[in-house]
Amino acid sequence: MNRERYVIITAGGVGTRMEAHKPKQILEISGKPILSYTFNLFRSLPFDVKIVLVAHPDIRNFWLEYCEKERIDLRYVLAKGGMTRFHSVKEGLRFVPDNAIVAVHDGVRPFVSKEMVTSMFEMGEKHPAVIPILPIVDSIREMDAAGECVVVERSRYRIVQTPQIFHSELLKKSYQRPFSPEFTDDASVIEKIGVPLTFVQGEKFNIKITTPEDLVFAEMILQMRNQNRL
Repeated sequence: MNRERYVIITAGGVGTRMEAHKPKQILEISGKPILSYTFNLFRSLPFDVKIVLVAHPDIRNFWLEYCEKERIDLRYVLAKGGMTRFHSVKEGLRFVPDNAIVAVHDGVRPFVSKEMVTSMFEMGEKHPAVIPILPIVDSIREMDAAGECVVVERSRYRIVQTPQIFHSELLKKSYQRPFSPEFTDDASVIEKIGVPLTFVQGEKFNIKITTPEDLVFAEMILQMRNQNRL
């Protein structure tokens, strides 16, 4: 029997690196808030996905007003974001039952393809943790304690993206652990309880919009998509 499918969309950050006057989730690309593209992606999948939106208090009223204006009439949970991403996901998991498949996705990654998300949910029926990754193409160095930059072998490293997809009962169990700074994503939390990770190929244009330069790139991606060039 197929599991119910959920997504926790994290939109709890304030976006200090964006240097904007409002949270980055509601900055606009081509006249629409970034978060709306992410939200609509999960509404458009070829199967039902229940949405849990974990939002920073500063965008809650904006989002509710936007949904009313755009007549977004569907059931979803609007939860309160926490101090860190870890705490936000933990709050979102309160609204996800056991024996489901749950995706966790950054609200400011609006360009992941429906094909990739669909494939990952399907893989999630068999695999308890499915994680998208990309190889690093640039040369990289590691700065040591003395401030020296040491060359490292880039072939050994990968960029990790979202959505990350899990069996919900296992992810909920892993989030019973206390917070640690080493928990940079959900994969780093669940692997602490011994759950094997299954890695899949990520997407180059599945960018996380973090800086003003990313907004410029995002406009270009959207324009190319609208022209059917991506």
